Amino acid sequence: MVSEDAGEDESAPNPTVNGVPMLGIGTWQNEDPDQCAESVRTALEMGYRHVDTAQAYENEAAVGEGIERATVDREEVFLATKVWLSNLAREDVLETARESLDRLGVDSVDLLYVHWPARTYDPAETLDAFSHLYDEGLIEGVGVSNFLPEQLEEAIDICDAPILANQVELHPMLQQSDIRAACAANDVAVVAYSPLARGEVFDRPEIREIAAEHDVSEAQVSLAWLREKGVVAIPKATGEEHIRDNFESLSLDLEPEEIDAIDAIDEVDRQVDPEFGPWN
Repeated sequence: MVSEDAGEDESAPNPTVNGVPMLGIGTWQNEDPDQCAESVRTALEMGYRHVDTAQAYENEAAVGEGIERATVDREEVFLATKVWLSNLAREDVLETARESLDRLGVDSVDLLYVHWPARTYDPAETLDAFSHLYDEGLIEGVGVSNFLPEQLEEAIDICDAPILANQVELHPMLQQSDIRAACAANDVAVVAYSPLARGEVFDRPEIREIAAEHDVSEAQVSLAWLREKGVVAIPKATGEEHIRDNFESLSLDLEPEEIDAIDAIDEVDRQVDPEFGPWN
């Protein structure tokens, strides 16, 4: 539970936005329990302080094991999980959130997300349950995920607990300017999942050129660009080499013209596009 601040802390080794560390370890599709636990342990001992999981990933127990294995106090870790779209009725939120805490082996999480505004999601009913969990001290803040600007604003109006973040797919080929603007206007952190576009950033000539200029990986360039935009990134990585390479993006500063070159990428390449996505 890293300490909160009012805005971005540029002096921190792992800077934060509204208390959310700007670089986290993602665990989507990290399904082997021991590998997942070791990835989390490795990341935390390297300096990461943000771990992201979800009910749907079926690895909360392994994530909790990784936190337990790490020589890092639980209080230093910003831990987030998500309630799946079949569990968003009020009583299901209350029941399954507690089950998530049990699997994680923690008393509370820093952020609990509505994973998708779909299926059993009812704004008033669902968010009332999240507010109840907040009042009980089981969550430190509410998150939403895959919310369009109008859905975000509706949730802010309804929810009694603070909405800290909106987690969306975001990378140089899906820049989400409207969502970023809505979040900025409402003091909500933007968290980018699939920040490397499932590896597609490695093939972009603009990113490859910048990476060569700095003698770094294309992943580091993409993550540094997100940080320059004030966006939190949670790239998935399993091996120590990739975990370290992503972490080293925190030391990479891009030149204004390099940021402009990435900004100018006009290709739209959405990697996660289920039929229940609110944009469909």
